[in-house]
Amino acid sequence: MSYSDYGDNDPIYGDDLADEDRESRPRLMLMGLRRSGKSSIQRVVFHKMTPTETLFLESTSKINKDNIHSFIDFQVWDFPGQMDFFDPTFDTTAIFGEVGALVFVIDSQDDYMEALARLHSTVVAAYRVNPNITFEVFIHKVDGLSEDYKIDTQRDIQQTTTDELADAGLENVQLAFYLTSIYDHSIFEAFSKVIQKLIPQLPTLENLLNILCANSGIEKAFLFDVISKIYIATDSSPVDSQSYEICSDMIDVIIDISSIYGRAAIGAKSQGYLDDQQDQEDWSHQQDGHDDYEDSNGGGHGHSQAVVSNSSRAGSLNNQPAQSGGNHEAFSVIKMGNGTVLYLREVNKYLALICLLRAETFEKQGLIDYNVHCFKEAMDQVFELKRAERTRREMEANQLLEQQHNGLYGHG
Repeated sequence: MSYSDYGDNDPIYGDDLADEDRESRPRLMLMGLRRSGKSSIQRVVFHKMTPTETLFLESTSKINKDNIHSFIDFQVWDFPGQMDFFDPTFDTTAIFGEVGALVFVIDSQDDYMEALARLHSTVVAAYRVNPNITFEVFIHKVDGLSEDYKIDTQRDIQQTTTDELADAGLENVQLAFYLTSIYDHSIFEAFSKVIQKLIPQLPTLENLLNILCANSGIEKAFLFDVISKIYIATDSSPVDSQSYEICSDMIDVIIDISSIYGRAAIGAKSQGYLDDQQDQEDWSHQQDGHDDYEDSNGGGHGHSQAVVSNSSRAGSLNNQPAQSGGNHEAFSVIKMGNGTVLYLREVNKYLALICLLRAETFEKQGLIDYNVHCFKEAMDQVFELKRAERTRREMEANQLLEQQHNGLYGHG
């Protein structure tokens, strides 16, 4: 089960970032040679498949289109590596015309000269059709490489690609390069930066997070998509991988605790509790338990107490009727052994805010809670403006159609 199992009529933000036309939603294309790891990336990031399970995936033989319904609605197109879309039978305008981002995957453990030639021809063709495409290059399968070899490989690929594009007169085309692996958080972090470029409200979200951090003493804040663990926004301070990883792991911890201590845990065990849709429900059921969370952010070999609590909320993340005991807004605090506090608050059915701060700062929890509440209200206002603008455009379009219809009718 995946994001695509959720309905198209979910409220709260999910539709507000999508194109008005469902068929023209932002498109993200995965391209690369055969066996470069494209399908594995898609399954791990968007379908929660474990990396070891991807070893049994068959090679892609046709274009796979995956509709992703989340905070931002978009399509992922997985192209077979052997497909020659430069063949005259292919309509390159239809392929690249509505693409928001093109992700080209290169197997770093293989001879990548053929992949670089394909990358060059793909970028040239796509840019001529749609200059607004963002080009992303995943230098993949780097988990088996030494640190020095990773850096040398990235430098070589980046330099070769830049030189070839300059020779073709496309020196203004910007490509972003990422070292990725499905066996660690690097693939999620890379996809986070790709998806952020598809969000027109990103500068506003970053500014809101900056204000929240400045007024609450928060060291780092991430706005996470709950299921994929992609962060769709963060404050302007530099992102270090360790901070992202520990915040990402916190989501798994809370879901695991909820599966044990949540009110619906007993019945859910027999219903495939850990599939994607149930993960969403985990956030809406009461969580009331304690767990020991190993300190993976330094601070010795001790363990940290995880305190999970809730505040009341009308409605639920899945918009389901209230059950006995009511529905609740997910809220969690994990105090690490090194004095760091992880603070999680549900924003809506898709998003969770996770902050890192010092223990002494968290003593003013009331102030932090209030500022987070203001942050959530500000987000509501941002997307209310988006909804109002969309409604206005729809009314203008309907009026134009009505005028055209009346004109034709009168002429007849």
